[in-house]
Amino acid sequence: MSWTSLPILPFLFALYLSVNGARSRKLSPSGAVTAFLVGFAVMSTHVRAIGVSLVVFYLVGSKATKRRSLHALLPRQWLDKHTEGKQRKAQLEAGYQGSGYRTGWQVLCNSLAAVVACVIWSVRFTPDVLPWSLFARGLYAPRGPDVYHSDGWCPVSPAVAGGLSQTLVLATLGQFACCLGDTLASELGILSSSPPILITTLKPVPAGTNGGISLGGTIASAIGGCIVGLAQFVSLVVENSVCRAEWTSLLLTLVGWGTAAGILGSMLDSFLGATLQRTRYSTDEKRILQDESVPGKNEAIKVISGINVLTNNQVNLLSSVVTALVVAGVA
Repeated sequence: MSWTSLPILPFLFALYLSVNGARSRKLSPSGAVTAFLVGFAVMSTHVRAIGVSLVVFYLVGSKATKRRSLHALLPRQWLDKHTEGKQRKAQLEAGYQGSGYRTGWQVLCNSLAAVVACVIWSVRFTPDVLPWSLFARGLYAPRGPDVYHSDGWCPVSPAVAGGLSQTLVLATLGQFACCLGDTLASELGILSSSPPILITTLKPVPAGTNGGISLGGTIASAIGGCIVGLAQFVSLVVENSVCRAEWTSLLLTLVGWGTAAGILGSMLDSFLGATLQRTRYSTDEKRILQDESVPGKNEAIKVISGINVLTNNQVNLLSSVVTALVVAGVA
């Protein structure tokens, strides 16, 4: 095994993104460490499209939380409305952090299914490549057509290894499409002219209520999923000649399922939030209390929806894993 097979670029790129995230306060210290490990695992996978979709999710999701990043994307009137909405969220949600300051647990909740899929794919189809050869030795050693080469077969082809490669790649699509869709729904859904409604009752609820949905948020979730699908499509067409020859069907598969995953993940997140995640409302402060928020001693608290079973991070984890499994199993 030569030194040229070492995953130096994935290591450096993952290190850069994690350090940059920590310096810009997009990531907490634990978030930066976890982001490095996740980024290295994903970007070391020889299907570069998966790493590209991770980077797109991270960059687009981070920029959506900052007003100055939206100047080139939104009309002036929408930008002003976004600013007003962000200020309103800060006023109505105790503990709201508009800068996107993510902890290690939050990073893992938004990437676990994809990391597992990447590890399985790499051990199965590139067992002689570092760092996966350290785990693959003695477990599985494919030969001939099973070993991945960019000009040998398309990773999204259902004909490879009984469809295993396609299943694993689409699982990563479902993961990142779900997470970016949910992020954009939360951050850009405030552009909606109407108040959110609870997904289980369809009745208006205060902004920030777990399980609240809006037309603007649903459209944003579809756009987020579409972005991830398009990113994987472009990368696969560039890096793999077999995928390039099948670009029409590949486009429909990745963009179509990416868009669907964005909507499905956001709706599932809302449903879990409305039923298994308690939303508390301070009638004194007129704001939603986050999971970790501690009300004042004599503060009047009202439960708007849900029961206290899951935290916000657990809801994100469940919705992203289920979406990844659905896309991988149905597509």
